[in-house]
Amino acid sequence: MPVSYATVVGHSTSSFPRPHILYTVQVTTADGRVSTVSKRYSDFVSLHDSLNDPGSLPPRRILATTFIPSAWLDDALITERKAGLSAYLTGLVDSPQFRSHQFLADFLAPSGPSSAARVLSLEDAVPSTLSRKAALAAQGELEAEATKIAAAYYPDWSSDQFPPSSLDFSKFDILFYAFATPNSSNGVSLGSASTLKALVSAAHSSSHGTKVVLSIGGWTDSTYFSQVMSSANRSTFLNACVSMVKTYNLDGIDIDWEYPNESGAGNPHSSSDAANLLSFFKSLRSALGSSKIITAAVTPLPWTGSNGSALTDVSAYASVMTYANIMNYDTWGASSSPGPNAPLGNLCGNSTLPQYSAQAGLQQWTAAGFPASKLLLGLPLYGYVSQSSKTTLHEIALPQPGFDVSAYKQQVLGLPDRGLSCPVPHARITPIPEEGEGEPAAMHGAHPRARKQPRNGTVTTEASGDLSAWLGQQIPFNELVALGALKKNSDGTYTGTNGYTMAWDDCSDTPFLYDTSRKVVVTYDDTWSIGDKATFAKQNGMAGCFTWSLDQDDGTALQSVIRSSLGI
Repeated sequence: MPVSYATVVGHSTSSFPRPHILYTVQVTTADGRVSTVSKRYSDFVSLHDSLNDPGSLPPRRILATTFIPSAWLDDALITERKAGLSAYLTGLVDSPQFRSHQFLADFLAPSGPSSAARVLSLEDAVPSTLSRKAALAAQGELEAEATKIAAAYYPDWSSDQFPPSSLDFSKFDILFYAFATPNSSNGVSLGSASTLKALVSAAHSSSHGTKVVLSIGGWTDSTYFSQVMSSANRSTFLNACVSMVKTYNLDGIDIDWEYPNESGAGNPHSSSDAANLLSFFKSLRSALGSSKIITAAVTPLPWTGSNGSALTDVSAYASVMTYANIMNYDTWGASSSPGPNAPLGNLCGNSTLPQYSAQAGLQQWTAAGFPASKLLLGLPLYGYVSQSSKTTLHEIALPQPGFDVSAYKQQVLGLPDRGLSCPVPHARITPIPEEGEGEPAAMHGAHPRARKQPRNGTVTTEASGDLSAWLGQQIPFNELVALGALKKNSDGTYTGTNGYTMAWDDCSDTPFLYDTSRKVVVTYDDTWSIGDKATFAKQNGMAGCFTWSLDQDDGTALQSVIRSSLGI
């Protein structure tokens, strides 16, 4: 039954796990029935994140308050929040777009999801229950959470071209060294110990505080994950991971098992994979202690549970993990009807893959109980080269009449209208599939081993825009520049050259290049789209961003944009 009215009518205090405030929401349905539900402030934040609605919540206060107990004005804070939360709910119920939304219905349902299992936010705490010592500790914790992270994966195969000694560590807060692999003996195999040692030594002595985390797995190297995570073998694998941390003075472990209970690249899997992974993370946290980093590379959808569907509650994972790394890329691969590699969102509402974007990934993980403050958004430093005569992207159509994409980005995604200086075509025509065309193969986030570059040495006559050696393949951003498909402008941005027209897809907020004479289309990310996604991460309270992978950047051009967009 549709909701006709919802308002905050009171509040109470709960004592577990520490004193916190519950707001009493009175809900009236269209048939006159009245019920109440109790919600934390952070529950409203999660609803707001899930809906991506244009409404506003009463502001967070804990960081803005002086941490002296007498200065905690509980009554004033609670009164302000009750009024603000009531106004927010009224706006949702009055909106035709949101009043019947399933997220709102679940939020207001008496039998809806409980917040009890979720990690308690310090914003929920009753301020006056905190001693000065506890308040200062809370301030430190929140300020640490507020500091954004700019990370990157460092593939071991790039060590010749990018040795650890050559890296500018001021650009990286965390480097994920890729990859070690689980093996048939339930241990961990490491390709180049000398490179890992050199990376750790250079990072730790750089004075920039860069941490090195060992990434285990990868798209093609996850064969034994299901085996090593099983109850019979887990302790052996756990000991191997802990040994790696101690032996190489690592700052943590990243599990790059992207498809528990899914075949992925054709590897063995089990219905108990997700449960076994949680048991492993709990044991790893116990073994490593609270100071070490524990992360996992994940798709925009939470892990697949025993029922074959994405998990709806991952709060237990979040409680022991430092970050989850959302791989928002490989949404479309190379195809005769190219699509965006890494959409910011389904901005026109017409994507055939609406679950795969930065916006969808954030919503899907936070809705399942993983805090935004523990999510890193993955950004690709590569694109795809397609043999195609298209001049628009796959199944991208004109927005509905009256739909303002720019306003949507500003109001819903919290992104500014940045005013591109590059040509931005606004005519969008849905392409008609050519005879024999099929859907493009996509991995929806993966870390495959890149093939070797087809050129060596200094760029000379190759800088003519000839991308024929890359047709049907991933191509690093720096190769697009080196081969002359992109040129760098004096302001640090990039545009098409040598016959390539740079176009912009408003519906995914990504650029693409096309050359109809060559019948080549390149879908990729640049300074504008990377900057938008990093800004989106910041505006939505995410922990920060990471890239796959640092060896594909044009120097540190894209990494620098990420850092500036995150405000670090």
